[in-house]
Amino acid sequence: MDYECIMTEVRGESALKTGLITLNRPKQMNALNDRLMDELGAALLAFDADDGIGCIIVTGSEKAFAAGADIAAMATLGHMDAWKAGYISRNWETIRQVKKPVIAAVAGFALGGGCEVAMMCDIVLAADNAKFGQPEIKLGIVPGAGGTQRLPRAVGKAKAMDMLLTGRMMGAEEAERAGLVSRIVPLAGLLDEAFATAELINALGAPSIALTKELVNEAFESGLSSGVKAERRVFHSLFGTEDQREGMDAFLAKRKPAFKHR
Repeated sequence: MDYECIMTEVRGESALKTGLITLNRPKQMNALNDRLMDELGAALLAFDADDGIGCIIVTGSEKAFAAGADIAAMATLGHMDAWKAGYISRNWETIRQVKKPVIAAVAGFALGGGCEVAMMCDIVLAADNAKFGQPEIKLGIVPGAGGTQRLPRAVGKAKAMDMLLTGRMMGAEEAERAGLVSRIVPLAGLLDEAFATAELINALGAPSIALTKELVNEAFESGLSSGVKAERRVFHSLFGTEDQREGMDAFLAKRKPAFKHR
């Protein structure tokens, strides 16, 4: 598929490769419009359906992961226009359908929709120049892609209120302390670290990786009791996989496992 607003490639040394999606609207600081979000969703689903891909990385430029939703594209919308078109709800959460791990490699600005897309990913690696924020309040609106819901879950109510009600940005160090990002990486090594992380994941058993992701997401959307029950069911089910037998046999034999991803 030919893309206008993103670039894709595949890299990797192991049997399972890593799909890279680069947001590519440099003049607009990767502002997220309908075309870009359609393309991002298509690329994510294509990599997810590819048995040769184990992990997906989403990144932007050194200046901006994504500076927010494209304001020029929505400034003239009325209430019914936005509702009938399914603005945001139509194509922004395709990422939630992806079973494979998605790593956000964030450099520069991740604001508004850019911050929300990063929060939809499973691991967020931040370059030391990264800045996160939900500045929608300055436009007379609120976040529309989960900012008021995912940010409190990531950083707690006090920090989320501080950011959402003032529109201020937080730098990489504050974001790491608050729990918004997994770790900070020097800008020059951001993609290398993202690929190294993906390689570690790709070397493990794909069924247990996908189900671990599903269970952690379940923890944010259900109570403790139901979450533990779901975990137990998945735990038991994995004893029916070849990877479980290989992993435990390798441990007992003190050798490296050779997972078959089944």
